[in-house]
Amino acid sequence: MKKHFIFQLPFLVAVSVFILSCTSCTRNDDEGAPVFPEGSTESVNLWVQDSMKRYYYWAEQMPAKPDYHLPVKDFFKSLLSSQDRFSFAVDTQDPSSYPRSVRNMYGFDYAVIQLANGSVVTTVKLVMKNSPAFNSGLERGMMITKINGTAVTAANAEELTSSIKDKTVIELRVGNWKNGVVTDEKNITVYYGYSFEQPLESKIFEKNGKKTGYLYIYDFPDGMTSSLNQKFAAFKAAGIQELILDLRYNYGGSVSSAAALCSLIPPGISSSSPFIIYKGNKNGGEVKRTFARQIAYDPAALDFNALRTNALNLNKVYILTSGSTASASEIVINNLKPYMQVIQVGDVTLGKDMAGFMVEDKRKPKKISWQLHPVIYKVFNADGEGAYSNGIPPQIVAGEYAALPLLPLGDAQETLISAAMDNIYSKSAGKNALDESIKILFQSDTPSAAIGK
Repeated sequence: MKKHFIFQLPFLVAVSVFILSCTSCTRNDDEGAPVFPEGSTESVNLWVQDSMKRYYYWAEQMPAKPDYHLPVKDFFKSLLSSQDRFSFAVDTQDPSSYPRSVRNMYGFDYAVIQLANGSVVTTVKLVMKNSPAFNSGLERGMMITKINGTAVTAANAEELTSSIKDKTVIELRVGNWKNGVVTDEKNITVYYGYSFEQPLESKIFEKNGKKTGYLYIYDFPDGMTSSLNQKFAAFKAAGIQELILDLRYNYGGSVSSAAALCSLIPPGISSSSPFIIYKGNKNGGEVKRTFARQIAYDPAALDFNALRTNALNLNKVYILTSGSTASASEIVINNLKPYMQVIQVGDVTLGKDMAGFMVEDKRKPKKISWQLHPVIYKVFNADGEGAYSNGIPPQIVAGEYAALPLLPLGDAQETLISAAMDNIYSKSAGKNALDESIKILFQSDTPSAAIGK
């Protein structure tokens, strides 16, 4: 019998700025505040309320008299603004409290689309390297016809997706797309488990003597500056003249890593060049950070000057996006704009113009096991531009599903890469303009749905 090691991967769409050691948020200091026995649900809720009053961006909109008797997760939700799609809380002693998604449980994502002829198909759009799905043989571009024995339709796709989040093993019926039909069908079993950190993937395309670097970035974890530096050193050594960043599935992560990436691209920036402005509630105020200072918040990062030795000094960058491009990846798009031309290719981004940090009890011994991930700041670039809660629209609109089967990421003929390449080499978006006859009916990787709100 095979052994399958089960891990819970929290889906952290919150941008990480730094981790708060919250020892001062353990009681309500307001006169006349309720007092509850230590360790009770009510006392935990009081800590949650105090923490949120201090840090939450919409603190002034919180209810004055919340119901302290609610379960902690429900109490936390009762404090949230109607404008808030992203804040969440988890109990570190209860794995079931963590946000669940197909991606963080099994390592893949899919889309249900309606073709021009009216037929509905489900295509695998992402398979994470060394994930349970990858190890089971699932590949980007495969078509899913059944999930746990049930045929996937437009009507049941959302329900099927929700149901597999409660399982530890799923059965997929998959096949290949050939001449407009699914062929070579087979069954694949995918077990719930751990997906390793995703590697940066790069390529260099050359046409008519012009070299274009391509870099796929899955997310922005802390500690990635050395990997970024190596990729850009290779690009610089090869003499690339254009750059394509693929952030289409990038939910975000560390702002410090995003700042490190941004420091490697444009000309004319220094350690004192402004990178980001955070605007919080009346307690948080406004915080401005330079490239160098933001990068330094990651203790494992190379410093700004070391990174700049491999900077490409380009005046233009192409960034591939989708509705799953969020948070720190949107900061890359917005915060490069004061320093260079950013040509966005693909679809409108998610619209997470916010940042936060984890709030937790750091007392020893710890008395509260909950972690809060609230929205704490709105974010802006060096020119004070932000407010993209409806997403950042592309200059070149291109549909990822314009041609099936989906080609591997990094393939020059893949639809979004091809759209960027057409602009680079012929100054035309041409054939890759959005085909409105193809409709996206459902996608398994909607971030705001995945956090369980």
